[in-house]
Amino acid sequence: MADSFDTIVIGGGPGGYVAAIRAAQLGRKVAVVERDKAGGRCLNYACIPAKTILRTAEIYAEAKGSADLGVVAKDVSIDWDALGKRRAAVSDSLSSGVKMLWDKNKIPTIEGEASLTPEGNVKVGDGVYEAGSVILATGSVALPIPGVEFGGRIVDTWGAWSLPELPKKIAVVGAGASGSEIASAYARFGTEVILIEMLDQILPAEDKDIAKIVERVFKKQGIEISTGAPVENVEAGKSSVKFTYGDKSAEVDYLCIAGGRVADTGPLGLREAGVELEENGKIKVDPYGQTTNPKVFAIGDLVNRKALAHKASEEGVVAVEKAAGVETHPVDQELMVGATFTHPQVASVGLTEAAAKEAGHEVKIGKQKIAGEGAGTVYDDKDGLVKLVIDAKYGEVLGAHIVGNRACDMIAELVATMALEGGYQELSRIVHPHPTVSEAVLDAARAVDGWAIHA
Repeated sequence: MADSFDTIVIGGGPGGYVAAIRAAQLGRKVAVVERDKAGGRCLNYACIPAKTILRTAEIYAEAKGSADLGVVAKDVSIDWDALGKRRAAVSDSLSSGVKMLWDKNKIPTIEGEASLTPEGNVKVGDGVYEAGSVILATGSVALPIPGVEFGGRIVDTWGAWSLPELPKKIAVVGAGASGSEIASAYARFGTEVILIEMLDQILPAEDKDIAKIVERVFKKQGIEISTGAPVENVEAGKSSVKFTYGDKSAEVDYLCIAGGRVADTGPLGLREAGVELEENGKIKVDPYGQTTNPKVFAIGDLVNRKALAHKASEEGVVAVEKAAGVETHPVDQELMVGATFTHPQVASVGLTEAAAKEAGHEVKIGKQKIAGEGAGTVYDDKDGLVKLVIDAKYGEVLGAHIVGNRACDMIAELVATMALEGGYQELSRIVHPHPTVSEAVLDAARAVDGWAIHA
């Protein structure tokens, strides 16, 4: 038997590294098993590389379209190699930062592929490490569409963010958050983009009013949008990919499949350790992340409905607190905020209008265009909207949905309002600083009763 630990965390992504640090803060002897880089997929291959490139797309688009603002930029161009180097440098910096935090908290890293033993300990290579508790935080892997394999010019989301050259034409299959972000970035770089979604709207998890605004803006940006039709007859060549979608056909430089992911549980040996799975392939857990093996916990993309970095982090905190025997409370999965960094951004929490009605609520709606606020004009937020879904009887905020240039920063006050069981009545009387786009939240709350000032 190799070393023993109070807690072993398998996976060093945003769920795992946060869990390890919190466990160390609680006085636990902790180790992290990581087969790749500190920070996991999020920091090195997903969230952070994506947002780094989206930031460049934002600056590039603003520079090209800034003449009306009094800034005339000539000969603006994209240096793709420099962008690739910055993407890698940002990820390397943050990955090194995670390693520094582990070192600061005296958390050793065990390099390699981990699996559970029947006793619930952790095997890495030829060594077996005894664990008082284990946190599974291995994330998820991309799924291809039926009949298609990744490789060459058929890429997953990481492949799309790390292309060797700026493509002239790309197709993105799957218009959820990840696929829409890829489409949004490349369209602003000047790439011809086809965005394809099998369901009847892009951003299918979002409120229809919000998705319609994004679709309208995407079309203005030159993105071709196809909904309700699958991609078929895919033929990958050395320099292009041909395929059909509905009654159309296309040939593109790259085909990106961003339609789904699956929990990365293959190497873990769950069955031998008595860890059961749900029918959807995710790990069965209680509200604290505890699996059917009492000493094993699972977090992040491995469990529950949504796959979000901030969800994984908070689940990691709760899991190690539960394992350490300290007072804690479950993560409220119904208050898990979604954030999509397209242009415009989309952020949401709680129920859509349709879901609230389907759940039997009598609802009232408050809407406010961000352009109606002074800051909306100052900061050129022409298309933004705040939409509140309110319980008609008590005024409870059932859902909040924002589209706009800084929607992902605006949503936090609405999450806090819902978490503290506040209603639109409180929101309509909270003074918001002027001029800020947050004032649209204030007017949306007032719009519920028909007295928005800037409507």
